[in-house]
Amino acid sequence: MLRRMAVFALLGLTLSGCQRQKRGGQSLEVAFIPKLVGIPFFNSAKQGAEQAARELGVQMTYAGPPSADAALQVNVIQDMIAKQVDVLAVAANDPSALAPVLRRARKAGIKVITWDSDTLPDAREFFVNQVMDEQLGRHVMKLLAEQMGGRGEYAIITGALTASNLNNWMEWMKREQQEHYPEMKLVTVVACDDDQQKAFLEGQTLLQAYPNLKGIIGNSSAAPPGAAQAVQQAGKSGQVAIAGVSSPNLMRDYIKRGTARTITLWDPRRLGYLAMYMAVQFGHGKLPQDGQQVPSIGAVRFLNGVVIMGEPLDFTKDNVDKYDF
Repeated sequence: MLRRMAVFALLGLTLSGCQRQKRGGQSLEVAFIPKLVGIPFFNSAKQGAEQAARELGVQMTYAGPPSADAALQVNVIQDMIAKQVDVLAVAANDPSALAPVLRRARKAGIKVITWDSDTLPDAREFFVNQVMDEQLGRHVMKLLAEQMGGRGEYAIITGALTASNLNNWMEWMKREQQEHYPEMKLVTVVACDDDQQKAFLEGQTLLQAYPNLKGIIGNSSAAPPGAAQAVQQAGKSGQVAIAGVSSPNLMRDYIKRGTARTITLWDPRRLGYLAMYMAVQFGHGKLPQDGQQVPSIGAVRFLNGVVIMGEPLDFTKDNVDKYDF
């Protein structure tokens, strides 16, 4: 009896292995999971990922939580594990909270990468990043400092307080300010959870609580337009500087009106394309290479488990109409 059970168990393992091998062929399926669905940044990233999936002939499943909530994102990932997708490509809402479920996915034979926002390194194979964290953080702070004349109070409206990419950028912003602009003072950091309306309300609160506020950094694509709306409604355009990361479509009117001078980002469609391209390559057993040429992207860097897409892009009144995302 025990021998028969052992044979059936071995057969089951063999069939499971065959199924995984079959799924890894032409029917490769990649689950592309954003921090949340429904906002312009991730909508654009989805378009880029879909383009890459079409070009590479793989199946893409796009699913994410309705809000930037790590627990809800864990549920989405659990569904993808149950579905037995071949590759998970995840923009992590919380590096620590997502690590256990991503480790379970890897143990189940699913290949795991992250993009946009990382998890703990042992929970994924590699991370597809937009830019170098230091480069972006210092750049955004320099833009704000230039507008503020290197002195005065400023605040930061970030996205989710647990997002690793946002926290890394913010640390470099603070370091740049402390090292080069000692007459500037960070009064507070508040979270908008990637919700533009909440960013607007937080901006209103900041302007009331800190009457001497001279600048606001929006450290999430939803934060600068919310902050700019608050500044504009308070009649403080030109008095309170706006800097940060957001898309041209969200910031176009504020830039043209002079409420914001320069906003920084990258093309999220390119990021989505690159993340899907790397996910498919990894699904077929290939790791990224430093200097690798990627169609529609160009040469990318691969350093210490991180794929780096390229340079940040500034949007001003002179170029904002050239972009549509």
